[in-house]
This record gives sequence, C-alpha cells and structure tokens, in this order.
Amino acid sequence: MIAAAAGATAISADAVGVVTVGFDRPGLAAVTLVTFAVLSVLVAGVAALAYRWYFRADIPEGVAIILGVGVVALYLNTTSLGAIAGGDDPGLLTPETVFFNVVALGVAATVAPIGRYVGDRLAVDVFALSGAKQLEGQMSGIVRAVGRFTAVTLPEATEIKDMDAYDPVSPEKKAELAEKTLLFARNLSSEQLREQLVERVKQDYGVSYVDVDVDDDGSIGYFAVGSRAAGLGPTLAPGSAAVAVVADPPNNATAGDMVQLWREDPEPKRVATGELRGVSDDATTVALDESDAEKLAPEGPYRLITLPAESQADREFASLLRTADETMAAITVEAGSELSGSTVGETGVVIAAVRPASGSVQPIPPQAYTFGVDDLVYLVGRPDVIRRFETAARARETGGVSDDAEDGVTDLPPGEGDTEVDETEAGGGTQRS
Repeated sequence: MIAAAAGATAISADAVGVVTVGFDRPGLAAVTLVTFAVLSVLVAGVAALAYRWYFRADIPEGVAIILGVGVVALYLNTTSLGAIAGGDDPGLLTPETVFFNVVALGVAATVAPIGRYVGDRLAVDVFALSGAKQLEGQMSGIVRAVGRFTAVTLPEATEIKDMDAYDPVSPEKKAELAEKTLLFARNLSSEQLREQLVERVKQDYGVSYVDVDVDDDGSIGYFAVGSRAAGLGPTLAPGSAAVAVVADPPNNATAGDMVQLWREDPEPKRVATGELRGVSDDATTVALDESDAEKLAPEGPYRLITLPAESQADREFASLLRTADETMAAITVEAGSELSGSTVGETGVVIAAVRPASGSVQPIPPQAYTFGVDDLVYLVGRPDVIRRFETAARARETGGVSDDAEDGVTDLPPGEGDTEVDETEAGGGTQRS
C-alpha cells in the first residue's frame, strides 16, 4: 500500500507538471504555466479586495506580488516534498526542472498586479453600491450610473492649492487627501454638495479651511485647503500679541477683562494695558499691543488692576472672523472690469465698506451704490465668493476675454454683472485679513 501511494504521488506530480515536466513537453508545460498564472491572479485579487474592505485603501503592489508568487512557490515546494516523501526521485536539480520553476515564479510575479487591480476595482464598486461613505480610487462608469449617490473625487496632491491668507497644510495631509472618492446623496444642488463636501473634508481629515468649486455632477473645478495653528494665535487681532508674565491678578478677574499692568520700579508705574486671557498659579497671560509687549520684562512681578468693561468691537470682530469660515478681503475695481458700473445689490455679497478713489470711506454702502474705477471694496465672505468677486473686478481685454484666459476665465460683456463667472485658479493681489 505504501508503494502504491508513492507511485500515485509521483504520477500526480508528473501529471501537473510541477516537478518532472520540462519544456520537452511544451503542451503540458504551457497548461501548467497558465494554471499558475490564474492562481496568482486569484490570490492577489482576493487579497486586494480584503485589504480594501478592511483598510479602505489599495493594497501595496509589493504585498500583492509576494502573495501571488508565494502561493505558486508553496505549491511547488509542497508537491516536491510529497514526491520525496513517497520515495520518488523528483529530479529537483535537473536543469529542465530548475528552469521551469523559475519561469513559473516569474509568470506569477508578472500577472499578480493584474489581480491586484481587478480585485481593488471590484471592491470599490461593491462597497460603493453597498452605501459606503468614503472610498479611495475611481469607480467604474457603470457603478457611477446606477448608484444612488454622487461621487466626488478629490484632485491629485499636486493640484491641491493653498489658500491665500491661511497657513498651508502639510504635504503629508495633501497626500492623504489626494484622489479620495467621497460619496454623497444624489440630487443635491451644487451649493448643498459644496457645503457637505467642505464639512466632510474638515471632519474626516482635520483640515481647518476648504475652498472648492464643485458642479452638480460632482466634478471639481477648484480645490484649495488651509490651516490655522491652534491656541491664542487665531483669536488675536492684527498688531497684537499674547505675553505670559508673573503677576497676581485680582480674585474676581476672569478671561476677557481689561487690565492694567503696574510695576514697582521703584515707584508704582503703569507699564501697559491689555486683555486678560488666562491665569495659572502666578503665571498670567495678557493680550496687548505689540509695542506694549516689548516693554514687559519676563521676570516680573506685576500687579494687575481690573478696568471697567468697555466696548471692543474691533477686537471682537477680528477674533470672530479668524475662527469663522468667512474672511475679509480688500479688492480694487479696475477699469473695464465687470464690476465697474454695477451696483452693490447686484453683487450678492456682503460689502462692509467702500473707499472711492477720491473721497472718504463709506461704511456699509447702500444697495444702489455704483462701483467706480479704482474703488477699494472691503467685503466679507467665503474664500470661493471672494475669488469670484476678485475675478469680476479685473480688467477685461477687448473681445470679452480676460487677462486670465489661459486659466479658463471668460468675462462677459458689460451689463451682465450678476452672471456667475467660472474660474479655475484664484489670482493674486487680494489683501485678506
């Protein structure tokens, strides 16, 4: 019985062409290589699908190749050891066998990436149809057509722009955002889709500010991100600073109180006036003007005197503006631009003030105010609104094509100031706070 089993093992090994098949029998060798290729594709595809399901990312190509080659190598070794255990001489070191095994492993390594790609694409489509909220990679056109959602694919890392007046995000964060596919409910308007996209990017990836133009079908025309360091910085008005000093504030003093800093030098002397921001033991943080901050000595100690509450509209506005989605910009209306001759009411944006070329500043101008050449307009709005306003304020060339025609911006004839202008890249020259 043992001899019969050994003979059966040898016959099986010979039949599949693993050990003893050489290229002197090309038909059997070709069938065996095709079998190994299919096996490698299947293993790499299953691994890619499982990796996508668990990690929501595509499997590294090297891992897929190792798995595809490994299953073939494991089969070769298993059948060879089985033949040896059965008492048969498999001829492992013959030139024909060695050459055949090397070719088999090479075929497995070559076709494994195909299995990786097919498995990953299949996983993306299946998870999309199952209602996943976030994916990496492109879905097939068929799934996009029959899906109950709108798929928005973010641009490549090199196409993600930095927002003006905001700290840039790190290259690692841009690489994390690149080519992500986010799914949203179908039949959303472009504005609703934009709002949900901005919220998702902020929450899922920790990005502070997002400027994006997106169409109803989910195609992105412009995408930029920005960050702002956490802490006191975003709440400080321009021209101010926060300083920690050794001081003993009154017991009833709280953050936001106006205080005076006094020092015995050798007689009592008022050094500066600022806003109390925080107290920790004998360390007190005070926000004050930069010029006053230079007068303070870190060793202290100081005495703090709380002042009566007073209106600080400018500081409150600056602090709120730096923590909101909106920002403020100052844009000059150029001669021959779309805005020249139009009114405040036609813009549809919040105009805080206008400084005419000749005259004083007009705060909150009336809706009927007509923009003139070289008017400096102060407006508050989201970055995408400011970009469109800036485009409309640029001078146009003869024939209705703007100076930024190479960026895809086409201006319209005069009189159509309320028409939305499509642009793909924000221009420079805008002053933002």
